[in-house]
Amino acid sequence: MVEADQRFGGREALGPHGVVLFFVSDAPGEPHGYLLHTAYRLWLASPDSDDLPRLLADLDGVARDNIARAASARRRWHPLGPEGSMVNGGDMSLPEHAAYVGVGVSTLDSDQGRWYQLAHTLRDLPATGHRLSVFDLKGQAYVLLTDGAAMHIDRDPHAPLGVDGIRCNRTLDPDRVTYYNRHENLTEDGDDATRAVWRNLSVLHHTLTAHLHGPLA
Repeated sequence: MVEADQRFGGREALGPHGVVLFFVSDAPGEPHGYLLHTAYRLWLASPDSDDLPRLLADLDGVARDNIARAASARRRWHPLGPEGSMVNGGDMSLPEHAAYVGVGVSTLDSDQGRWYQLAHTLRDLPATGHRLSVFDLKGQAYVLLTDGAAMHIDRDPHAPLGVDGIRCNRTLDPDRVTYYNRHENLTEDGDDATRAVWRNLSVLHHTLTAHLHGPLA
């Protein structure tokens, strides 16, 4: 968010979307017994990088090509590389036995509007004389995990205290066994654009899960 704001309008301006890969490694000394590692992929601003469903579909195609190329050489491809890396930031190296646990999308588009429109408002002094900062803007994320969890996160800096903006098709309380979850069909809710994001993110997640958790062909 901050990086996109600082680079807005320049030659190195960022697109509004980023894809995040999640991995965990054993860490007995940590409270939950594991460490979370994240690596991400950002794109420079362009018409292509503005189309989130297309980005996800293209990334899945890249993953499939890399998987096939490595399999032909009897090797297992990894999305962090060193060959055919899918990421360009975050944790670029992992502990030896780190396991893939999911993929997510972070986007600066929200129900306030598209990022490119909102970024302009940060630079135009409104009639009230009060200029917004990037920290006034909302953002959102879509997450799919290997345990079947799907989450939508609506980051609202002005949300009332106690409203975290998280919707999940699974309980977030590990001690809760039975309850009614109105978000059970989360990935099927929303408008056509939202469902397209879920659909293409699911395809990419399936490709990575089947490869990274499956046997070497």
